[in-house]
Amino acid sequence: MPYVKRIACLANSYKPPNGRCVAGREVLANGYGGWIRPVSARPTAEVSFAEYRYEDNATPKLLDIVDIPLLNAAPLHHQTENHVIDTGSRWVKRGELPWDALEQVRDRPATLWVNSDHTNAGHYDCISQAEAATAHDSLVLIKPENFNVEIGRNYWTGRKSYRGKFEYNGAHHNLSVTDPVVRDAFAARQEGDYPLNEVYLCVSLTEPYEHDDRCHKLVAAIISKLPF
Repeated sequence: MPYVKRIACLANSYKPPNGRCVAGREVLANGYGGWIRPVSARPTAEVSFAEYRYEDNATPKLLDIVDIPLLNAAPLHHQTENHVIDTGSRWVKRGELPWDALEQVRDRPATLWVNSDHTNAGHYDCISQAEAATAHDSLVLIKPENFNVEIGRNYWTGRKSYRGKFEYNGAHHNLSVTDPVVRDAFAARQEGDYPLNEVYLCVSLTEPYEHDDRCHKLVAAIISKLPF
C-alpha cells in the first residue's frame, strides 16, 4: 500500500543519466529518523524532473521539509535507504529545516566508510565492492574541517571538474561534487581552491561504476550558512 514519508531534504544532486538523487532524514513527530532516498523504478534509479517537482513545478531545495509519496522500500546492497516513489502523486513542501537543527541531524561516523583507495583525481574517494558489502548505509551528513571547493579539469575529458577537499576525523578527503547549485555557483570561477566556512556535507556512497567496478564517495550536497 502506498505511504508518505516526510523528510528534511539534505541532498538534491546530479544522478546519471538525466535525473537527480534526492535524499534526507525522516522528520518524525518527536524528532528525526533515518535516511530516506526516493528512487525511481528504473534500473538507474534516478528521479526525473516530472517525478520530483511540487504542484507549482518548483523542485525541492536543501533544507526543504517535503512529503514524498512512496510505494515500497527497495534496499539495494549498501544503499539501504532506498524507497520507490509513487509517480502518480506530487511531492508537497511542508516547511523548512532551520540551520540550527543541522547539529541535531548530522551523523558522527568515525570514518567515511572505508578509507583505503582513491582515483587519480581524488583521495579516499572510492572503495571496492567487497568493502562496500560490509557497509549498512550509503548516506551521511557530516561537518568537515578545512573545506575547499577545488575547480580543475577532468584528466580524460578536459571539462571543468568540481571537487570537495576537506579533513574528517584526521583523514584527508578529495571527492567529486555533484551538487548542482554549487556547480552553477562556481561555473565561472577560475581553476583553484575556494575555502568555505560553516558548511555541512551530505556524502553518498554510489553503486559500482561501470568503468572501474568501485563504489565512489560523492559530495552530494554542500549546505552553507552563507551564500556561495
